Amino acid sequence: MNKVFLNNKIVDDAEAHISVSDSGFLYGMGLFETMRCTGGRVFALEAHLSRLFASAAKLAISNPYDKEYISDVIEQVLAANNLTDARLRLTLTNGPMSASNECKPTLLITATRFEPYPAQYYEKGVRVVLTDFRQNVQDPITRHKTTNYFSRLLALDIAHKKQAAEALWFTTDGRLAEGCVSNVFCVKDSVLYTPTLDTPVLPGVMRKTVCEVAKAESVSLIEKDLTIQDLLAADEVFITNVIMLVLPVVAVEAHTVGDGKVGAITSRLMKCVDKVVSQD
Repeated sequence: MNKVFLNNKIVDDAEAHISVSDSGFLYGMGLFETMRCTGGRVFALEAHLSRLFASAAKLAISNPYDKEYISDVIEQVLAANNLTDARLRLTLTNGPMSASNECKPTLLITATRFEPYPAQYYEKGVRVVLTDFRQNVQDPITRHKTTNYFSRLLALDIAHKKQAAEALWFTTDGRLAEGCVSNVFCVKDSVLYTPTLDTPVLPGVMRKTVCEVAKAESVSLIEKDLTIQDLLAADEVFITNVIMLVLPVVAVEAHTVGDGKVGAITSRLMKCVDKVVSQD
């Protein structure tokens, strides 16, 4: 039986209960972070917590905790489950709805055994599709990892039913944005491109890592507005998050990316990122 942290104590997952009036459960008024732990160390924990704290402040999610407290709790959860390689999830909501508007936040931290994406995804690359849904620049929760994930999971489910690994989103004004659960990069003439954070897109922790690795490896990187034409003209495409790391894309819908194989720059960044994550 798994152990989880819920509101200041570690309990069996079967005994973990939230209020039926919890604002996250009822209305998606909450935030979450998905993290990976390798060899007992959480990759980029500071970056995850900084993003969570910034979003909580921006979106008025009550957060009485500090980073040291949450870091300590994560260690406790890992130890309670005897895990060194794990997928962690931290969920923070404003807690039960109250007529007095008094906030008693819900903090849930879970850890499960890490399950990587299939090895063949990295060896041969994956196919992605384009969702008909659009990312609204004016939506206040865009750029934040909120628990309001319905449209993302719906688009991802549609993609999976089409035998694709991910679905890419465009903004209402036609700019390439991101995947349902990933950031996207393109390579053209040995230059790496990715949509700017102001597109807007989620400031992904792995996105940031890839940008840093590219700089260290002297790979030219440009953050700019990208279109469907840029995507289809790319020599290489890959998507990123902290669970998939760098996942090569060899097809967009029926379109073959480059020569249909994992590209040289993608392969190089994959190896570099793997090393960074294992050493973090």
